[in-house]
Amino acid sequence: MNNQKRENQNILLCGVGGQGTILASKLIAYAAMEAGKDVRASETIGMSQRGGSVVSHVRTGTDIYSPLIPYQKADVIIAFEPAEAVRCLPYLKQGGTVVVNQKAVKPTTAALTGQDYEGKEMIHFLQSQVTNLIILDGEVICKEVGSPKVLNIALLGAAIASGALDITEEEMLDALKKNGKEKFFALNQKAFELGGRRTL
Repeated sequence: MNNQKRENQNILLCGVGGQGTILASKLIAYAAMEAGKDVRASETIGMSQRGGSVVSHVRTGTDIYSPLIPYQKADVIIAFEPAEAVRCLPYLKQGGTVVVNQKAVKPTTAALTGQDYEGKEMIHFLQSQVTNLIILDGEVICKEVGSPKVLNIALLGAAIASGALDITEEEMLDALKKNGKEKFFALNQKAFELGGRRTL
């Protein structure tokens, strides 16, 4: 549980299209604004809406003038896919935290060429480079919850439970309640709680 409040925080989220990266960044931004912080955010979406790289920059705190996080300035990277975590690693500051889903999404290039990619080599690389690494088995959580669409919420749960995000569990659940459909709240809450407990 996160108890220490930081003045400013830079959070980078990365994944591929269709994983809910943009929604996760919007929930972080909403929770931060509700807590009275300034927020600047920006998204870069790959060539393909589903399957292309997606990167979101979220900066919270006071006196923030640019939405883009400079290299080596991200406090937290929340990665929905191992290769995307490696791709965005230059943004991480020394001593920063990476929260990553361990399941790989095979890129189109690997599928077309028949190359093998399971993400294990990317996880091993992250383990060798990142001191504060949190690995989430999002696939297991999605199966337990009964929906493949809750990965983003599980990752947010893992990040907040670790203390990496300057947002409390209560603030994020409130953001979920106010920005999602009521009929899905119980499902999202379960994914959020499991994400906070099921890191590797």
